[in-house]
Amino acid sequence: MVNRVWGRLIGSLTALGLMAGAASAVTAPILVVDAESGKVLYSQGATDPWYPASITKLMTTYVALDMVRQGKVSLDTLLTISPAAAAEPPSKMGFKPGTQITLDNALKIIMVKSANDVSWAIGEGLGGSVEGFADMMNETAHRIGMRESRWYNPNGLPEPRQWTSARDMAILARALMRDFPNQQGLFSISAIQYGKAVMANHNGLLGRYPGADGMKTGFICSGGFNVVATATRGGRRIITVVMGQPSARERDIKAADLFDYGFGQSAGWTAPTLESLPPSSVGAPPDMRPYICDKRKPMPVDEGPGALTASGPGADSVTTRLLGSATPDASNLAFAALSNANVRGRTLPPRAPLQPVPVWIGSSPTEGAMALAREEQEAQAAKQAAKQAALEAAQRKRAEAKVAKDAAKQAASEKAAKARAAAVTAPKPATKTAGKDKGMPAATSAYTAVEAAPKAAAKPAAHKPAAKKPEVKPAAKKADKPAKAKNDES
Repeated sequence: MVNRVWGRLIGSLTALGLMAGAASAVTAPILVVDAESGKVLYSQGATDPWYPASITKLMTTYVALDMVRQGKVSLDTLLTISPAAAAEPPSKMGFKPGTQITLDNALKIIMVKSANDVSWAIGEGLGGSVEGFADMMNETAHRIGMRESRWYNPNGLPEPRQWTSARDMAILARALMRDFPNQQGLFSISAIQYGKAVMANHNGLLGRYPGADGMKTGFICSGGFNVVATATRGGRRIITVVMGQPSARERDIKAADLFDYGFGQSAGWTAPTLESLPPSSVGAPPDMRPYICDKRKPMPVDEGPGALTASGPGADSVTTRLLGSATPDASNLAFAALSNANVRGRTLPPRAPLQPVPVWIGSSPTEGAMALAREEQEAQAAKQAAKQAALEAAQRKRAEAKVAKDAAKQAASEKAAKARAAAVTAPKPATKTAGKDKGMPAATSAYTAVEAAPKAAAKPAAHKPAAKKPEVKPAAKKADKPAKAKNDES
């Protein structure tokens, strides 16, 4: 028992040491920017490469809106869900291949539900292929000043070559505000409603932090929990980028703390701009999977309050070093996002009531309602058919079981009848006779009787001449001896 306890303790200390060793080389990106001026209020690892996850969809949205602005497509353009799009893993809407949806509804869905199947359909529909759309993403990113980003898919699902940085995502956020002022409502939708289903936005700041009005969250195991968030207070707008956090809850609380810090700061003339931030010396994004997705715990999700990851003695310092190392100006930040001790036990206020925005499939709400009605009828028919099939299968099973039971009963009856018939026709055992071996089968009695018959008849033949001896005439005395010898030979 003692050995097992020591073994667990030593194993925990070893894992803690390995994590601390790896953590010394990892800094989770954090960035606070004045949206209007582009001045940096706080930064940490802002140009380090990082896996973007679903904040990729902000880039997808920019390319789509840019095509609308150029007149190449419209918000009413219909996109078709291909088999490849339908096969994308969750989060997804689960539309069947062949389903059509307007670009406008598609953008609302990817901003709120973060649906990977719909993002894929946008890429295929606007770029001709996902590869073609990725080329458009890279060209657009370079044009608006993003330096560290490289794009390979439109939804942010794991792709080891797909990188970005906190600086690039802040540049993208400013470009979305500047170039598409009439579409700002797209990034603050609290929920969408599809048919009877209401889906809340994954962004836990919306409706919880005063003034929060955008933009997008993202999560994969290799990149942790990311967010590009915006908030407005007193006519001033702040952009906060937080990446690589171990849970959605920690990400949201740290982003809220950074907003508080940002609104309390003024961007002086000496503050650096996004463009002036120095390039990173880090060659590739770190893989956060061992620290974010522990196989011994449930898979984290990019929604809901989520449990804090740090726990146990020493966990605060280790996670702080891994996910936000202290910097010289940490005191000015009032511990925001630099210590997990600050977020343990804390939660944001309850979310304000949702205000769902309707979305539909097809080209109009009427067409969408009709399609939903057909889907419901088909689903009901399929359910009824499945129920009937199950009933028929159960009946067949019972019938087959009865036939098998009757067959088994008939076979047993026939076997018993054959056994009785065999018992009646079987020969009876022979009785014991004197001079016979006790172990001789009764069937041999007939054979023995046949063999014994000549011997039994020979004895009377030997005694007949003796019985008729008085009848021999006196004149025949000379013949007595030959006759007697003849009888002795028999």
